[in-house]
Amino acid sequence: MRSSRVPFVPLALLLAPLVGACSSSNNAPPPDQAKSNASTIIDEGRQTFRFETFGDEGFWGDTIKLHQAIEGSAKGGVGNGVSPATALSVGLKVDSDVLPASLINDIKAGRVNLNDPAVTLQLLDMSAVVGVKGFSNGAGGLQKIGITCALCHSTVDDSVTAGIGKRLDGWPNRDLNVGAIVNLSPDLSAVATLLGIPEATVRTVLTSWGPGKFDAEVFLDGKAFQPNGTTSAATLIPPAFGLRGVNLHTWTGWGSLTQWNAFVANLEMHGVGHYTDSRLDDAGKFPVAARARMGHTAPPAGAADQITPKLGALEFYQLALDAPTPPASSFDATAAGRGKTLFEGTAKCATCHVPPLYTDAGWNMHSSTEIGIDDFQASRSPDGKYRTAPLRGLFAHAKGGFYHDGRFATLNDVVLHYNTALALGLTAGQQTDLVEYLKSL
Repeated sequence: MRSSRVPFVPLALLLAPLVGACSSSNNAPPPDQAKSNASTIIDEGRQTFRFETFGDEGFWGDTIKLHQAIEGSAKGGVGNGVSPATALSVGLKVDSDVLPASLINDIKAGRVNLNDPAVTLQLLDMSAVVGVKGFSNGAGGLQKIGITCALCHSTVDDSVTAGIGKRLDGWPNRDLNVGAIVNLSPDLSAVATLLGIPEATVRTVLTSWGPGKFDAEVFLDGKAFQPNGTTSAATLIPPAFGLRGVNLHTWTGWGSLTQWNAFVANLEMHGVGHYTDSRLDDAGKFPVAARARMGHTAPPAGAADQITPKLGALEFYQLALDAPTPPASSFDATAAGRGKTLFEGTAKCATCHVPPLYTDAGWNMHSSTEIGIDDFQASRSPDGKYRTAPLRGLFAHAKGGFYHDGRFATLNDVVLHYNTALALGLTAGQQTDLVEYLKSL
């Protein structure tokens, strides 16, 4: 009878495939779920920042009918319509990345009639107007229009022509004349009712803002002008880049990046969502907001919240936007080196603008007396103080001046102010060196 024994096989040979598999598996790096999540969230946040209206087309379209002024009477609206030339003149920008190469070539060659409002409608159909979303009526005109975060906080590099180029997310659009654009609306009665003033007065206030400025607080406190009665109370549009590690976001604090995004999306853009802030119940400080119960905002009955679910990814994307690096040719590197020593020493700048954040490493708020200016704008905020603005990328928002209201036209003026207010005793040469260092950040 034949033996039934299994032929002998060395144990090492039997285990070899298993050991090899285990070794291969153990050596393979595990997937980095955090990085994968971050990439997905950034993509989602970029989409929100650039294209999400949060449902605000109900206000900009249905309520104040801005789309009618844009399309013009030829397409069912009112007036002459808004041509690309007019749109560019009030600071609107066009994203060249979504334009066909043939159209870019035609624009460069002057073969596109930029005085034709119909071309504006075509650009809206292509989602090419930065921060503005048109809703077609299917007949060549507009059903309504909405705005996005990118309207104020993006510009373009002018690589095609002035106002037309690649997006620069996070850069403040200091060409944007928000007041002039809103003033195009044929019906501002809802705004007039909110503020308790005639519609004609609303239009006067809007006209007073000028390029690169917006007054968020006027819809809370009704203060359209500074105490002298003639200077607009509007403030410069701030950058939305370089905010990692920066505690408070706006000129006068208010709250975190997410808080301010919720504030703007609900109360300024007029999107559909929830916003809670009991500070706005203070009728003495915020009479308009308190009367309208703005601190207790919620979607209409049965309507979905279109804002809150988007806030996390939106903040994540904004925190990923680095401050741009100034061109090497834009400052004197040798002088900037001397200025750095002054910044961190004699000039005392780093006392508040702590490198590398260039804002306070903590609670970055100061009284008006600490920085030697009036408290008008600070008094319109809950804390009554001014934020220490981060300084990186100053070159990208120099247009319109410095400080919240652009009161200092140049960096030289800023340095001169502190040299006087803080009695620093800097020589003219030291002040110049300090300016060159600021320009290098």
